[in-house]
Amino acid sequence: MAAPIRWFCKLAVTSLSKRRLELHRFVNCPTTVKSRTFYTQSPLYHGGFEWQDPKSDDEIVNITYIGKEGERYDIKGKVGDNVMYLAHRHNIEIEGACEASLACCTCHVYVDDEYFDRLSVPDEKEEDMLDMAPLLKPNSRLGCQIILSKDIDGITVTLPKVTRNFYVDGHVPQPH
Repeated sequence: MAAPIRWFCKLAVTSLSKRRLELHRFVNCPTTVKSRTFYTQSPLYHGGFEWQDPKSDDEIVNITYIGKEGERYDIKGKVGDNVMYLAHRHNIEIEGACEASLACCTCHVYVDDEYFDRLSVPDEKEEDMLDMAPLLKPNSRLGCQIILSKDIDGITVTLPKVTRNFYVDGHVPQPH
């Protein structure tokens, strides 16, 4: 019976920069050295775009959210923001359970008819998710798929009275 192979692993940091770590894995045999590069990112850069204010007036896109109870929120977003993440930033109750991966319909909104035709055509995945949304209307879209641009400056989106996954015990979910 052959002796079991024993592996000895040791990680050594050989280069440390703001975004890159090089780690070497050493194995029992001194002639075998494998190198592997890992890339890291500062937490300041991770997901930061959604939480930044517009840098100039050219970037500002005005959007109005109408809540479930009819409350009105006038928000200044920026070009490139998505409607769901912007709502999270301003504590507007859009759940977004799948975090914009097109796997749910909890960010379902109604788009004002004046702006509906200015939006990009929904792809098949979005239409499939919308089919599961309660209280579907012809002007329904998923908030995670609406990207703000200057073409839709002044858009109004209305939250439906119910969504598929909201808690029923009064708990207000926190954005991810």
